[in-house]
Amino acid sequence: QVQLVESGGGSVQAGGSLKLSCTASTGSVVAYYMGWFRQSPQNEREAVATISTTGSTTYYADSVKGRFTISRGNAQNTLYLQMNDLKPEDTSMYYCAAYWAYGRLSNKPSDYEYWGQGTQVTVS
Repeated sequence: QVQLVESGGGSVQAGGSLKLSCTASTGSVVAYYMGWFRQSPQNEREAVATISTTGSTTYYADSVKGRFTISRGNAQNTLYLQMNDLKPEDTSMYYCAAYWAYGRLSNKPSDYEYWGQGTQVTVS
């Protein structure tokens, strides 16, 4: 069982930056694919960025390419999302998620088994 806890959300002006963190409070995530997803009341949950176990493979949604960077610190059992040049359309609840690594890295929310509670990001 893996429990994920996000932090780092908040309110920022357009053009600003935030760094989200996700720590596995129980269990190790070294052998898990991980990702950041977001969901707003009007939209379905979508993948923002995902990362393989070693970090050698990543996926980014087109809307965040060049602005967001996903990384992981396996020694710290932590996933990060550096968000730069934030836009009002980035406003959403952001979730960290993980699933046991097999096959190709997925960006489908339904493939992810463990989820955090979410952290709100508001860009004005």
